Amino acid sequence: MTQLDVRDLHVRIRGTHAVRGLSFSVHQGEVLALVGESGAGKSLTMQAVLGLLPPEAEVEGSIRFAGRELAGASQSAYAELRGSRLGFVPQDALSVLSPVHTIGDQLARAVRSVQRTDRRTADKLARAVLDRVGIADAERRARAYPHEFSGGMRQRAVIAMAIVNQPELIVADEPTTALDPRIQAQILDLLTGLSDDSAIVLVTHDQDAVAKYADRTLTLHEGRIADTPAVDRIRPRTSVPVVADPPLLAVRNLTVRYRGSRQPAVDDVSLDIQRGETVALIGESGCGKSSTASAVLHLRRPESGEIRLDGTILDDHTIQRLRPAMQPVFQDPYGSLSPRLTIQDAIAEPLKVQDRWDPQAGPARVAELMDQVRLDPSLADRRPRELSGGQCQRVGIARALASDPRLLVLDEPVSSLDAKVRAGVINLLTELQRELGLGYLFISHDHHLVDRIAHRTLVMHEGRIRP
Repeated sequence: MTQLDVRDLHVRIRGTHAVRGLSFSVHQGEVLALVGESGAGKSLTMQAVLGLLPPEAEVEGSIRFAGRELAGASQSAYAELRGSRLGFVPQDALSVLSPVHTIGDQLARAVRSVQRTDRRTADKLARAVLDRVGIADAERRARAYPHEFSGGMRQRAVIAMAIVNQPELIVADEPTTALDPRIQAQILDLLTGLSDDSAIVLVTHDQDAVAKYADRTLTLHEGRIADTPAVDRIRPRTSVPVVADPPLLAVRNLTVRYRGSRQPAVDDVSLDIQRGETVALIGESGCGKSSTASAVLHLRRPESGEIRLDGTILDDHTIQRLRPAMQPVFQDPYGSLSPRLTIQDAIAEPLKVQDRWDPQAGPARVAELMDQVRLDPSLADRRPRELSGGQCQRVGIARALASDPRLLVLDEPVSSLDAKVRAGVINLLTELQRELGLGYLFISHDHHLVDRIAHRTLVMHEGRIRP
C-alpha cells in the first residue's frame, strides 16, 4: 500500500526555488532514505509533507497521504494528522520536548489528544511506550524532565512520542546526528524495526546508515533528484605552537552533579588546553562531555574543582569579565540562533550585549566577520530558516568570533551536517585557529573526525577521563 505519494513538488521561499519538481512515493513497511548535502532540499521536502513550512513558503504540486491530498491543506487539517497518523522524529529532541513537564506527562497528553481514554490509562500507555523504546525503569523515568535525560534517552523519548499513537508514516529528520555510534545504531535499529507497521522516511547524511537500514535511497542536489555530489576532504591539522605556562585553560578536579543523582555527571576531571591547540573530548552519549563543557563555560555551577582561564580562576566574581574570552559553538545550528533576528543582527548581538557596538564601525565589523567565516554578504538580511545548516553554523562561528575570544568550546559543531559541508566547516575552524591562535575544546563522538583534527584526545566514560 502506498502511504505517501509526492508528485512534481516545488517549494519557493522568498524567491529561492528550494525544491524543484520532486516526485517519489513511500510504501507501507518501507524505509526510504532521503540523502544529499546541506541545503539540497531534504528537510524542506519533508516539512512540506508534514505541513511545517514557514508561512511565506509557496508550494506547488501534489502530496497525497493515504489517498488524501495535503497540498494546500489547512493547519487544522494537519493538526488532526500530526501525532496520530503522521509521526515526526526531529534532529533536536529539545525542540519538541517541553522543559517544564515530565516525559511521562508529555506522552500521556499525546495519547489523550488522540485517543479517548482516562488519565490512568494514558499514563500506563506512556510507561509502556517508554519501555518499548528501550528506556530502562520506565516507571521512574516517566517522572523525569528532559534535562535529566542523556541525548540518547531524549531521542528515545521523542521516538516514543512519535509512535505512541501508531502512525502510518514516520518522518525521521537526522534523528541520530548528535549521538555516539553505539547509540546511533540502537536508535536506528529501533526506528527501522517499526517499519512493519509504518512507512518511514529517514532524512540523513550518514551513508553507512543508509546502506544498512534503507530499502531505497533518494539523493537530492539543489532541490532535484541527482547523483551524490563529490565530498570535500578535511585538510590535515597544523602542529601546536610552542607556548609558555600557564595553559590557556586549566581544569582541575572538576565534579558536576545533577539534582537527585547519586552518580556525578562529571567526576574529578582535569585537563589543560594550550593556545592554538585542539583538545577533543569523546565518549558515548551520557558520559559527561557536554556537562564538562557547561561547567567550563560557567553555564552550570560545579560541585567542586577549579577552572582557570589564562591563569585567572573562573568564579562568580570574574565570569562577567572573562565570558567574552571563551565562547561556545553549539551542536544545533538553527536552535542556537534566534529565528526573529536577521543574520547581521545575530552576529552583531554580542557586540551590543557587551556594550561594544559602534553605530559607525559596527556594520563594517559584521561584514568583516561574515567574510572571515566565508559567508556571502547577500545573506546578511536573511533569517536562519532561509539558510542551510552549514551556513547557519558559520553564522554561529562568526557570532562567537565577535567577542574576540581566546577559547572556543565546540559541542558537536558538525554532527548535524553532511560530509561535504562538515569538511568545509572543519577546514574553516582549522584556518581560524592558525590565524587567531584560538584554543578549542572539541566535543564529539566521531573518532575518525577527531583523529583528523585534534592534537590530543581525552576519552570520557561515566563522568571520568580514562587513563
